Amino acid sequence: MPSYRVVMSIGALQPGVRPDAVLPAAARAAAERTTVEASDLAVVAGQARATVRFTADDNAAALTIGRHVVAETRLVADPVAWQVTERVKGRWFPVR
Repeated sequence: MPSYRVVMSIGALQPGVRPDAVLPAAARAAAERTTVEASDLAVVAGQARATVRFTADDNAAALTIGRHVVAETRLVADPVAWQVTERVKGRWFPVR
């Protein structure tokens, strides 16, 4: 089954939300729909970046899952930008 990931640049947290709650919320949202392979939080150029890697049958399903993860993440933080990518032979390509 193909591997995908949703990568979100995280802005402000919702009131009362701890920073360590964002990644688990995103991974839990993906797990509601599919198998989660990994999740990671990094700081890139001063911006928090949450990544959730998951499996999906095809690009359409991956986009649906990615949108769900972003929507659920909005309950705890502001994803100011996001993208779904597919792994092909060790490289990640944007899904459209």
